[in-house]
Amino acid sequence: MPFNEIDQRAVNAIRALSIDAIEAANSGHPGLPMGAAPMAYVLWSRFLRFNPKNPKWINRDRFVLSAGHGSMLLYSLLHLTGYDVSLEDIRNFRQWGSKTPGHPEYGHTPGVDATTGPLGQGIAMAVGMAMAERFLAATFNRPGHTLMDHYTYVLCGDGDLMEGISYEAASLAGHLGLNKLIVLYDSNDISLDGPTSWSFTEDVGNRFRALGWNVLRVDDGNDLAAIEQAISEARQSADKPTLIEVKTIIGFGAPTKQGTSAAHGTPLGPEEAAQAKAAYGWTFDPFVVPDDIRAHFAAIGARGAELEAAWDQAVEAYGKAYPEEAQKFVDALHDRVRIDWDAVLPAFEGAVATRDAFGKVVNAIAPHVPTLIGGSADLSGSNKTILKDEPHFARASYHGRNFFYGVREHAMGAVLNGMSLHGGVMPYAGTFLVFSDYLRPALRLAALMKQPVIHIFTHDSVAVGEDGPTHEPIEQLASLRAIPGFKVFRPADATETGLAFRYALEHRDGPVAIVLTRQKVPVLAEVKERAALFPRGGYVLFQEGEGNHLILMASGSEVQLALGAARRLAAEGVAVRVVNMTCMELFDAQDEAYKESVLPSAVTRRLAIEMAHPMPWYKYVGREGRILGIDHFGASGPGDVVVEKFGFTLDNVLAVAWAMV
Repeated sequence: MPFNEIDQRAVNAIRALSIDAIEAANSGHPGLPMGAAPMAYVLWSRFLRFNPKNPKWINRDRFVLSAGHGSMLLYSLLHLTGYDVSLEDIRNFRQWGSKTPGHPEYGHTPGVDATTGPLGQGIAMAVGMAMAERFLAATFNRPGHTLMDHYTYVLCGDGDLMEGISYEAASLAGHLGLNKLIVLYDSNDISLDGPTSWSFTEDVGNRFRALGWNVLRVDDGNDLAAIEQAISEARQSADKPTLIEVKTIIGFGAPTKQGTSAAHGTPLGPEEAAQAKAAYGWTFDPFVVPDDIRAHFAAIGARGAELEAAWDQAVEAYGKAYPEEAQKFVDALHDRVRIDWDAVLPAFEGAVATRDAFGKVVNAIAPHVPTLIGGSADLSGSNKTILKDEPHFARASYHGRNFFYGVREHAMGAVLNGMSLHGGVMPYAGTFLVFSDYLRPALRLAALMKQPVIHIFTHDSVAVGEDGPTHEPIEQLASLRAIPGFKVFRPADATETGLAFRYALEHRDGPVAIVLTRQKVPVLAEVKERAALFPRGGYVLFQEGEGNHLILMASGSEVQLALGAARRLAAEGVAVRVVNMTCMELFDAQDEAYKESVLPSAVTRRLAIEMAHPMPWYKYVGREGRILGIDHFGASGPGDVVVEKFGFTLDNVLAVAWAMV
């Protein structure tokens, strides 16, 4: 159907509403909404499958505004198409407590599919969404019965494509042939500092072709028909994702600021804003959208209810034809795990590296959770993330449950976020703890979005040994624990490793890191006896004697040191307690009475033991306590030698403890 006058007025409504909100806030980024409104309108009006009445519909198309600074473009579309974003919300753009914050926030604004703003993250999360769609389609679709079949669209800018994470993610997407991923590139040659020619002159199209993408170009970003043709062509791609480069003018319509960085990150100002709207032929007062335009957008939004109703019927028919698979699909959509944990979790004896324990745990659980999918950043043999007897996720086997990310840690973190945001899958992935720094921005976004992704970080201390300080984590535990809403588990032994993974699968309220050893650690009878206390995060593992003598605290492999020292001290008549602090975040969330029962305020002699930076422990040891930690980089040598040289031996722990009592 040809575009007509009402389509152009609809585009201008998006532009005008965006300008008005930014002017009212006296803050924001008008340039992108003004330049990219045509491509966004064509996508939303002619292609995007969505239902404003149910923003969580699992088979909707995803729309990720990777260039999140242009948030008013998205808010205008959400408001006009019928999402729960009112005109008052638009008026309150960037104000305290509003539904329309400066950058889009998942879970805060209905219809926002991902929290974006840190550039490049949106593209990488969209790759994860596209991967989740392909996995679920390959796992559950049957001939004549389609449950999962949708596209993932991204709107990105020049800045997104400068970020390294976008290259990592695009490389992976091209390798996997994710043909249902389409990126609209708002190519306006302007960044915040000025022309992109000052810093960015590469041939983007040929770069993406080299990555295995289909590349299309629209020379005039205001040509609605050309944009529609490009998206239609992109949807025909059978084996490649598509980048559509759309040449736009940033701040289109603003007489002095269009095409310059002045339109990027500051309001136009009253005079320039008025002149821009005049250039569009927009004669209405601020925040006024005429009735015929509102009716036009309402009709676009109303299509979604019919689309979802038809899908519901397809699900019902699927349930009759494949009842067992249908139940698994419903369980997956609700993150529901059906496991007899006591029967499934393996029991351990002797001494076991907690990374090896994880490998056994995840393989015991995987048959019972068909949408549990795992991977690693080229370290699967070290991280023990492989699901045995399961195929690889690849072009020819999208049902594969083993994901190989290559050496792309940052993209891996964002891809996991995208998979989780998509829904229907339970993703986990591994790398060395020291390399968690590479994916930290994605970890932070996972916590901000409350996404239950699971990160397996192995090689957790200087016991790594010969690889030396570049591979020995020191500050990483403190850094991860500093992220609000991020739970960091450091299991004391193999038993706690299983309990940590169980917790991560049962509590889907935010991201989890499980930090594991390379070296063997003893399986502790005390941990098995107190397994019910594990969800408390910290608990009393050993108590001998009465009185206010000494509390030893530790996590991970150092718990065995605390236990060994406590037994020796108790034999000498010292009243001593060992507290296993397996997850500080869970412990801190307990009520005051419980925390007091574990760490009585009257006991001021406290020693914390952890082969990492001491910072997180100060809140527990108090003014009279001490911390046996490491506040410098590691060293190369056999692991047991490095550990000994840094003082993590029974004799040294005892020496420190005796000095305190």
